[in-house]
Amino acid sequence: MIETKERVIFLDKIHLFSGLEQDQLAGIAVRLEEREVSAGTVIFKRHDKPDGFYMVYKGKVKVTVPNGEKGERQISVLYGGDYFGEEALFERRNRSASVTAEDNSMLLFLSRAGFDSLLSQYEMLKPNFQVAIKSRKLARSRNFKWLGKNEVIYFIARRHRIRLFQALIAPVFWALIALGAVSLGYILRSAIPQALGWLGALGVFLWGIWRAVDWSNDYYIVTNQRVIWLEKVVGLHDSREEAPLGTILSVGVETDMLGRILKYGNVIVRTFVGKLEFDHVDHPQQAADMIREYWERTKAISARSQMDVMKDTIKQKLGLPLPKRPQVELSPIVPVDEEKVQKTPLWLLALSNVFQLRIEDGGKVTYRKHWIVLFQQAWKPFGLFLLNLFLIGWRVYLLAASPDPADTVFHINASGVPAPDGFVALLFAAFLPIGLWLWYEFEDWKNDIFRVTNDEIFDIDRKPFGAEERRSAQVENILSTSYSRDGIIANLFNYGTVKITVGGTQMAFEDVMDPAAVQADINRRRSARISKKNEDAGSADREKFATWIAAYHKNVNEFNKPITAPDTGEAANPFVAAGQDLDDLPLGGDDGIGGENEIGDQPEPGEF
Repeated sequence: MIETKERVIFLDKIHLFSGLEQDQLAGIAVRLEEREVSAGTVIFKRHDKPDGFYMVYKGKVKVTVPNGEKGERQISVLYGGDYFGEEALFERRNRSASVTAEDNSMLLFLSRAGFDSLLSQYEMLKPNFQVAIKSRKLARSRNFKWLGKNEVIYFIARRHRIRLFQALIAPVFWALIALGAVSLGYILRSAIPQALGWLGALGVFLWGIWRAVDWSNDYYIVTNQRVIWLEKVVGLHDSREEAPLGTILSVGVETDMLGRILKYGNVIVRTFVGKLEFDHVDHPQQAADMIREYWERTKAISARSQMDVMKDTIKQKLGLPLPKRPQVELSPIVPVDEEKVQKTPLWLLALSNVFQLRIEDGGKVTYRKHWIVLFQQAWKPFGLFLLNLFLIGWRVYLLAASPDPADTVFHINASGVPAPDGFVALLFAAFLPIGLWLWYEFEDWKNDIFRVTNDEIFDIDRKPFGAEERRSAQVENILSTSYSRDGIIANLFNYGTVKITVGGTQMAFEDVMDPAAVQADINRRRSARISKKNEDAGSADREKFATWIAAYHKNVNEFNKPITAPDTGEAANPFVAAGQDLDDLPLGGDDGIGGENEIGDQPEPGEF
């Protein structure tokens, strides 16, 4: 049975109940029903009628939806502090997903009547539920491939619709002008104004669609691992800026008069290296409360993890079996298709290896700049190579078509020795400097690499026959990462720059293929490294403390023995009364034992 006080503490941490006082939370807590469910239990199924609202007090449940012939698709995993079942109650419809317990779990349940009564009694809670429901719906409708295997979206939002209306003001204005031109054409019975007007209307219509799509492509996201600002301008710009939850310092809200009327504002997330600004967010206070909740939960999980490590250390000292802890796995971003590799011709494999942009070797991944960059560097010598080849072919053609028998590629000179045509020979000789130039540009491109290991990241730039510049940083020292793809070419060929903030400096992986995947690769290794570092932190102190605890546990019976009463003649000797000998105790006057006596003047036992 969970005490009411514990229930109130639990409810106070959930953003849905933000704004309620302790006595109000206590009134809700007593209405909750405890439900213990074992692993594998189906809590409810899709299309069931909603019976109530659930909160996970302890354990883990999964949320699934049908996935055609493949059975069920998992869309979320919920842990202690999460909740489910509110959407169907709030919107008065049947369940849209199935929920199953993955572990033995303790749920707190509020009946449908109790849920309706709660919202009637506390109107202030409705926006909290509305923001949460809107966020979950948007998360289910999107498929972000860069999310980690066990990463869950807790909050996602677009900019407020006021930003969409502002973006459409200009297209609507020009659309009215275009329609005015069409009307003028009908009045004047002239085809030119009508044609220009309809053409302008079509262009403005496409412009409006582009702006609406642009508005819909920007997202603010909070997962169980990081805070993310995703921005995309179709065909021109694509970026993702993020910071781990552990680097958050504060979460604040800024609003103006119009924002308070229309319920929008800016959520400011400050981190070690700056801030992420979620501007024009719907119901900003509720959004900020959600971010704070998951930020606090991350800190609590970290503290529990350290306690688990301490318990494992003590159990190891006592010779007790250790529980298995989940390990951080680093799955490759681009899985290798073995069947495709076997069917690919050897010459094509060799060529692809020469221009390979991502090379994975164990836990080490090496990135090169996109081949577009190679083309930008080498187009001049490559153009000269093609021009030289064309000129040779053209010269050979002219010689072959000439009626003069002396015009041949090879002719007999005055000395009777076969000699090549002078122009052809000159062109062939030009291949040497051109080839050296091409080789230099290729080597310069190939030697500019970015490397990610489980411990460090490297930016290595080595010039052929020149100096090498190498920059590196420890993975755990990374504070934030971001990427951007700027321009039509970069978006078309999917390359861009990943920026990594380390302390007060910034490293850049420039012009890498699929910068979103590179950023995810770095972040996964950072998470794994920090988890390992936290596990190892203070290991010496844990070992020492665990040794003391284990020694106490093994000798607890001896420590709990009753103290034997001293004899009458020795009542004044506290050491004899404690059953101890002076030989086992520290000597000297500084600690208060023995008064002012020197070491050599210490009395024998019983002489006090």
